[in-house]
Amino acid sequence: MLTVFDSATIAPQDRLEAWREITAASLAPTAIDCPEPEAFSAHLRAVPLGGAQITSLAYTALAARRTPREIRRSDPEYYQVGLIRAGRQGVAQNDASALLGCGDLVIYDSSRPFEAVVSADSRAESVVLQFGKRMLPLPAKQVAGLCAVSLPGAEGIGRLLATFLASMADGRTRCTERDALRLETIAVDLTTAVLAHHLERDNPPLCSPTRTLYLRIVAFIEQNLHDPDLSPVTIALAHRISARYLHRIFQQHHPVSVAGHIRTRRLDQARRDLADPRLGHLTIAAIARRWGFPRPADFSRAFHRQTGVPPRDYRNSA
Repeated sequence: MLTVFDSATIAPQDRLEAWREITAASLAPTAIDCPEPEAFSAHLRAVPLGGAQITSLAYTALAARRTPREIRRSDPEYYQVGLIRAGRQGVAQNDASALLGCGDLVIYDSSRPFEAVVSADSRAESVVLQFGKRMLPLPAKQVAGLCAVSLPGAEGIGRLLATFLASMADGRTRCTERDALRLETIAVDLTTAVLAHHLERDNPPLCSPTRTLYLRIVAFIEQNLHDPDLSPVTIALAHRISARYLHRIFQQHHPVSVAGHIRTRRLDQARRDLADPRLGHLTIAAIARRWGFPRPADFSRAFHRQTGVPPRDYRNSA
């Protein structure tokens, strides 16, 4: 679903709060401050790309911080790759910091605190690609070393990724759902190639047939979390493999079982919806059904076990 936000349609005194809400829902919750709230202006356009998303943003001076509090509130476990298209932005994460200008690329991790700043003398424009961290076939420790590091996007292999992101953000590419899934793979592959290059790995890790199947299965799960009948058996049938082989693939590539992954991702999505003020009209039971929990009592127990608080208390505090 295409998401579009334009602050020009909102009263000046409400724009900053509206920006906090739309970026929390489309990207990840952050604490956002602005030197002149009533002079603030911004635009956002988010386009799904399979299980990934490409978001084009433009905004005036602000400071955004993703603190441990925001991470506890919601962590989609994404890598986010940014392309700076205008203005200058400062970014910091993992004890690293960089001043980014037009054409620069940068990666950051939604599970770790970070800070981004745009000064008052420029309007910033950027494109952000986000995707599940498990989709990137590079060691997390190595990727952490590249977070908040300026990577050139105007030359070499970085130019391929930057051109792809800019083209998708400009909205000139019309595609079907199947096209989007293929483009998601291309986006992750290009990101892998860029990061591997900067990690001085001449040969980016190629996906084996087993890992390719694993990534397809993970994408299938993301697309069907709403289905209460989603289970290892239905997943195996959809991919024409045995349930035993499915479990073996997850043992090789995933830290938890198939059922555990489904439950965690459903609860992550439900937690995000409970914290979204735009969904305040939905009951907790409706949100539970939306993410594959037909029985509210089962949802409440599972949610309490994962977060430590009942769904109603979590919604009230968020």
